[in-house]
Amino acid sequence: MAQKRALISVSNKEGVAEFALKLAGLGYEIISTGGTKRTLEEAGIPVTGVSDITGFPEILEGRVKTLNPKIHGGLLAKLDNPSHTLQLAEYGIEPIRVVCVNLYPFRETISRPGTTVEEAIENIDIGGPSMLRAAAKNHQDVTVVTDPKDYEEVLSQLNETGEVDAGTRRRLAAKVFRHTAAYDALIASYLTELAGEDSPESLTVTYELKDRLRYGENPHQQAAFYKSPLSGGGSIASAEQLHGKELSYNNINDANAALQLVREFSEPAAVAVKHMNPCGAGTGETALAAFLKAYEADPVSIFGGIVAFNREVDSKVAEKLYEIFLEIVIAPSYTEEALAILQKKKNLRLLTVSERGVIKPERNLVSVEGGLLVQDQDIYTLDNAGIVVPTVRRPTEDEWMALKLGWKVVKHVKSNAIVIANKERTVGIGAGQMNRIGAAKIALGQAGEQAAGAALASDAFFPMDDTVEAAARAGITAIIQPGGSIRDEDSIKKADEYGIAMVFTGVRHFKH
Repeated sequence: MAQKRALISVSNKEGVAEFALKLAGLGYEIISTGGTKRTLEEAGIPVTGVSDITGFPEILEGRVKTLNPKIHGGLLAKLDNPSHTLQLAEYGIEPIRVVCVNLYPFRETISRPGTTVEEAIENIDIGGPSMLRAAAKNHQDVTVVTDPKDYEEVLSQLNETGEVDAGTRRRLAAKVFRHTAAYDALIASYLTELAGEDSPESLTVTYELKDRLRYGENPHQQAAFYKSPLSGGGSIASAEQLHGKELSYNNINDANAALQLVREFSEPAAVAVKHMNPCGAGTGETALAAFLKAYEADPVSIFGGIVAFNREVDSKVAEKLYEIFLEIVIAPSYTEEALAILQKKKNLRLLTVSERGVIKPERNLVSVEGGLLVQDQDIYTLDNAGIVVPTVRRPTEDEWMALKLGWKVVKHVKSNAIVIANKERTVGIGAGQMNRIGAAKIALGQAGEQAAGAALASDAFFPMDDTVEAAARAGITAIIQPGGSIRDEDSIKKADEYGIAMVFTGVRHFKH
């Protein structure tokens, strides 16, 4: 029992040969399995096979190889417990002092297009998590490493003192349990989805640290940004920052809001967002035309805001963006000339977000004190709506275009929400009011004379006809709203009284 023993079995072989070589140089006997054993042998490192330790071959196509008392006894024995050391001697078990294990690539497997359920199941690691958990539980005697980033620190301490200090062992043990918990959470999520369970009896989610932020919504709040391990391209979490200061908590929230809105449009579009609400949205034949419309929608509120595009930003657009103070610009891409212009602004953050293909709806998670609210993402559009026109007059072609634009935008405005729009851009937005007529008055007040001939979109039904009355007096000619109020008939009559075309969608878009 004089020679210390290290067990190494990894899927991620980054740096493992060098780690094993240095452990061997410190007098450790290296034991290993399968592909890791071959890798170490090819590097000229003496290795003992696990089967030589257990006296039992790998069976069931490698499903069982380390699940054996000769391994787990060596991992779990408390070396300061006389009873444990006597049993080790009785059964010929050597203690294992260092464990270096990482797991089958389950996440990578299920992320590949075309992966079968059978392939996913075979990449659920059993022996690896068992060894990691055993070693982490017994971290008073075992140093357990699952991340190649920790190899250097472990080797440094072993070189200096011959031991890894207790604080480091505990930190590494905690990291192991986070790692196995995240691994199991992915498996649970995958199987839960396969089983078609929408609201399982317990919910375990996992995210990976992307950035430590300077602070949260306010400077006295600590914050960090975590990314879903399965998130693909096309999200703020996967955005590439090309220039500017680091993103803040509020920047990330606003950028996400801008990206979600601009993706509602298939035609060239630009949106400006401030404090999680759009302050302007415009469409046109080009990105420049769209931006000019978005800017015209509210040239005051856009100051210090975020602008998102669904088309490449070229030099003409960049020149216009350069004229105003913005926090962030988001686009699928930028021309070299555009980047040269915008990068003259030292602090302007430039993000590129790849185009998404088929969007897989995510679940929205919202924390409340002591709990978590979970719901489906709101991906409903007018294509999902049961359109009804209950008024005498139907919308004209231009009014339909304005109604559709307003409906796309109002979905992304904090409730209660009213949006006034023409066929190319918003002209007034009322957000986050305690009553609907209040939101309408704000939107109509902002629109001013531009309300004449424009369309009004509401995220929820009208509880009474006062919003229709206010809209009519401002010159609104078309309204789109979900309908469903017990007083719908009052609103319909009021619309008919003023010759307003009203559309019911049957779809509500509350956003709290």
